[in-house]
Amino acid sequence: MSGPTIRDIAREANVGTATVERVLNDRGGVRIELAERIIKAAKKLKYGDRRLRPHSGIIRIEVLLVQPEADFFYADLIATFQRISASLDPAILVHRTFVREDDISRIAQHIVKPPVRRAGLIILAPDHPDITESIRQVRKSGVEVVQLLTGSAGEDVPYIGIDNYAAGRTAAYYMARMLRGISGTVLAMCHSGAYRAHRERIRGFSDYLMQQANVDHNFCRVIFSHDDNLLSAERLTGALRDDNRVIGLYSVGAGKEGIAAALKAHPAKVFWIGHALTQSTAKCLRSGLMDICIDGDPETQARRSLDTVLRRLGLIDVDLSSAPVQFLTITAQNLSISL
Repeated sequence: MSGPTIRDIAREANVGTATVERVLNDRGGVRIELAERIIKAAKKLKYGDRRLRPHSGIIRIEVLLVQPEADFFYADLIATFQRISASLDPAILVHRTFVREDDISRIAQHIVKPPVRRAGLIILAPDHPDITESIRQVRKSGVEVVQLLTGSAGEDVPYIGIDNYAAGRTAAYYMARMLRGISGTVLAMCHSGAYRAHRERIRGFSDYLMQQANVDHNFCRVIFSHDDNLLSAERLTGALRDDNRVIGLYSVGAGKEGIAAALKAHPAKVFWIGHALTQSTAKCLRSGLMDICIDGDPETQARRSLDTVLRRLGLIDVDLSSAPVQFLTITAQNLSISL
């Protein structure tokens, strides 16, 4: 059987054969969105890649991230996207954009009106009605969108990440058993109410402890630290000073270096469960300050989010799991020596 022809591509892209020839032969004079559509059709039909190389980077996928310097988790995620994008087809360009998480209006505006055209968008941003509405608008325009860390824009926008409620329940499961027979206060710490993922983790943690109805463990306080090291240290130090019966801490976001500083200065051992395996987390595990880390496997999240966008664009034909990404439980005993 012969391969796809220019006529097949024209039919798939709903354009004339002359327009297809101009794009494939890189003669110019074709609008970028039309050229993108033709290249996507050629890719979908598996038209010879060798003949498409002049169109390097014509299909753009944007990764929109907040606070890249706030936590090593973001640095790991960025590095993963860089590594994966380097192995993609030359016609596909993955570019990253960083925005301040407290500038909601700018995030929302960028989603709807980016400086350059893109066919796909992978976004990690706070939950906010303006951001959610912008995601829905850009999805209606034909851009394929995937959300990381949190999913709030509806069924047509896939969420790629762990089951955060289950992660919270798992943290409480370990906390309750490791502290069995010890009476005291259990604390939780998160960024704020800005991220649905954090809220779900806290809810799962709280639900499990309430269902166990263990009178020895009093979960009564959630500390908001905005994932800031200094604020985390200050507020945790204050909480430990106010209650000398604290025996456990569940931190669902960043600010680990600040938490570690506060716990190191505290005279009594506090059983600490955190999230995201980074170099900072590994240091805390090895020192014994942190006892358990729940890791969301950023490598899998990045790979699956890119594959999801590419599949929805019709550029790859692979089966992708719709199940949450499996999280990992890390202790000092199964920690990789490379971290």
